[in-house]
Amino acid sequence: MATDLSACHPGAGIEVLNRLPGLAEPLLQIDLERELQQLRREDSWQRETGRSSKTLAKYPDFRIVLILMKSGTRMRQHRAEGRISIQQLKGQVCIHLADRKVNVSAGQLLVLDCGVLHDVEALEESALLLTISWRREKSDASESFSDTQRHLDEEAVSRMDDEGGAPDAAVNQHDGTERAAPDS
Repeated sequence: MATDLSACHPGAGIEVLNRLPGLAEPLLQIDLERELQQLRREDSWQRETGRSSKTLAKYPDFRIVLILMKSGTRMRQHRAEGRISIQQLKGQVCIHLADRKVNVSAGQLLVLDCGVLHDVEALEESALLLTISWRREKSDASESFSDTQRHLDEEAVSRMDDEGGAPDAAVNQHDGTERAAPDS
């Protein structure tokens, strides 16, 4: 099967990233164990929420977020605008879907289509990689991305860290879920 290289150009669209452009380099190499140790030192890990996260890669149409959760913590019901994968590195989580619960253990991978409502419960201390991917939308001059797509990683991070972050960090949507407020 041939790959359509015209659909992906290294560095394309990075100019729309107004925060952390270093997370969109053509090559990123990440030491996950070192990143997990660093997350354990974060204030968010010490707070009641017992979660800490860090965006490791941030491209206009693709994100990877490392998440560390203490046993018994839960991320409230939410959905992503893009397709997601949850790669369980350590521990075990339970993904609560509308019609069932799915346990994901270390070494397993779960994929959810865009818009699937779910919440995440750590059954034991857990480390996971959340990957979010959006379909690229073409415009006349360059590739553009909706506000929701550009700020979805901030929503994921705020949900992982402290269920909404600092005051005014989250905006309630009409469906009762929250999303991150756009950057100023």
